[in-house]
Amino acid sequence: MQKSPRRAALSILRAWEKGHVYADGLIERHASRNELSSADRGLLNAIVLGVLRHRRLLDHWISKLRKGKLDHETRDILRVGLCQLLVLNLPDHAAVFETVELGKARGRGLINAVMRRAAGSREKLLDLEELSPAVAFSHPDWLYNRWSKSFGKDGVIDLMAFNNAPAPTIARGNPLAEPFEIPTPDVEDEFEEKAELPDGYFEIDGRIPAELLTKGQIYITDPATRHCVELLNPQPGEQILDACAAPGGKAFLIAAAQGSGKDLTCTDSNEKRLPRLEQNLERLRITGRTIDVHDWTEPAPAKWHSQFDAILLDVPCSNTGVFRRRVDVRWRLQPEDITRLTKIQASILENALPCLRPGGRLVYSTCSIEAEENDALIASFLKKHPELRLEKQHHALPQVDGTDGAYAALLVTSA
Repeated sequence: MQKSPRRAALSILRAWEKGHVYADGLIERHASRNELSSADRGLLNAIVLGVLRHRRLLDHWISKLRKGKLDHETRDILRVGLCQLLVLNLPDHAAVFETVELGKARGRGLINAVMRRAAGSREKLLDLEELSPAVAFSHPDWLYNRWSKSFGKDGVIDLMAFNNAPAPTIARGNPLAEPFEIPTPDVEDEFEEKAELPDGYFEIDGRIPAELLTKGQIYITDPATRHCVELLNPQPGEQILDACAAPGGKAFLIAAAQGSGKDLTCTDSNEKRLPRLEQNLERLRITGRTIDVHDWTEPAPAKWHSQFDAILLDVPCSNTGVFRRRVDVRWRLQPEDITRLTKIQASILENALPCLRPGGRLVYSTCSIEAEENDALIASFLKKHPELRLEKQHHALPQVDGTDGAYAALLVTSA
């Protein structure tokens, strides 16, 4: 029996608050468990992601509409309600009635009063001019202050606004599979302005074409993921290591450039991620590759020393370049996490370097926009390794490039 997507949203937000499970996994789990229709899945997704994107602003509105303490469940109910009313712009009667229904009998009067007050003062609540940008765009103060120094007053606002926009679904065609006709947008979207995409990439409006995905003819990915592979410039016949490969998006790009996976070695530190990596590569027709488990914070096995012409290190990072897609990370991340991650990233670089052949090349990659994890870390690494030179680097900034944020640096060894 189908259940209410709003009640499912409330359950997800309570579970998210208590643990460290990512929102997207919770959405999928609850949508399946509650047997939601396609339309209700869409509403569930919009509410949960809307609440997490605008969480701080929603709490500001609640503080204006209701003085005094609230229990956690009532606060989440009001977040769900105000998100529908003020963010998603659903009809007042539906937003108010359905939100009140979420509450227990003794609390429905309070919820009803707050929701009706919000509906009556919508224009005033939506006037955000006097608010701190960190509140208006729902980001932690420490990130706002950090990015203000990095990108300036206008840049940080553009970045936070980008993070709060729904992410488009973008696919890349698989040159290793049979050709297909790119799905055309609906007629009403024909004149809608779309971001210009690189060759081989296209935006999907509506549902993902399941048949194309199942047959491995497409892979869902953001164009920013290609920069590191383009710097790596894989050539047929080269022995290449994708050291942090799961779930396989960049391994796919490497194999596509080489024409097959026969010279590609993929590793990941978490053995539990290998089955998904294996399945993705199999689906994408990447055969002949080698898959192994290795934690690159530990020294590399002797069998891999001086074995690779090129190595891709897409290292664990803060994910600050992908807040648009991973909407809950902004509330989990702390300043000390970035310091901790840079130590991990530096150790991965050190441990992978002996696996390069003389004259080989290494690409270091993150989906972070933090200098500490990117060019500053590379500069520090190069000081320790005069045998390396920085050939090229690429920064993708969401507010400038209109894609996910990413960094890639190409390092070349002496012959």
